[in-house]
Amino acid sequence: MIELVLGGARSGKSRYAEQQALASGLPVVYIATAEAGDAEMQSRIQHHQQRRPEQWQTLEEPIALADAINAYAGQPYCLLVDCLTLWLCNVLFDKQGNLQEQRYRHQAEALAAALANGPQRLIMVSNEVGLGVVAADAMTRRFVDEAGFLHQKLAQISDKVVLVTAGLPQILKNL
Repeated sequence: MIELVLGGARSGKSRYAEQQALASGLPVVYIATAEAGDAEMQSRIQHHQQRRPEQWQTLEEPIALADAINAYAGQPYCLLVDCLTLWLCNVLFDKQGNLQEQRYRHQAEALAAALANGPQRLIMVSNEVGLGVVAADAMTRRFVDEAGFLHQKLAQISDKVVLVTAGLPQILKNL
């Protein structure tokens, strides 16, 4: 079963996804895509780390998300990916903010193939960034566009899609 959990910043989406992973009854592998580029991001990462149960395995993978998912294909695990928008940023742009079109296309295709292999239980968390105004700069517009396209593709193949707002999950799709 694939579940996509969307929400804004500090909406409660990660907490909801963690509750779903715990309720799965399976051993959990938390696939973290964030990189601590500054002290504030390091603080956010530590907050997430402290909230996780000790028995959960953590795998840090900012780029090769498909490889991380494939490593557990066909095994009885619940994979929790947090977060797809950070992964998208990591593969779409390099550290200097330059567009990495070829790397992005390669990683996006690899992710689609990994999801087609059907992990036993996969929960993916992502920021819904398309609810605001159109951004003034081209880089941000490209990121928002690609995030929207990614979410649409993932929502199509997901068994369940949830939008979390103010800590309240709203089921958008449940097969």
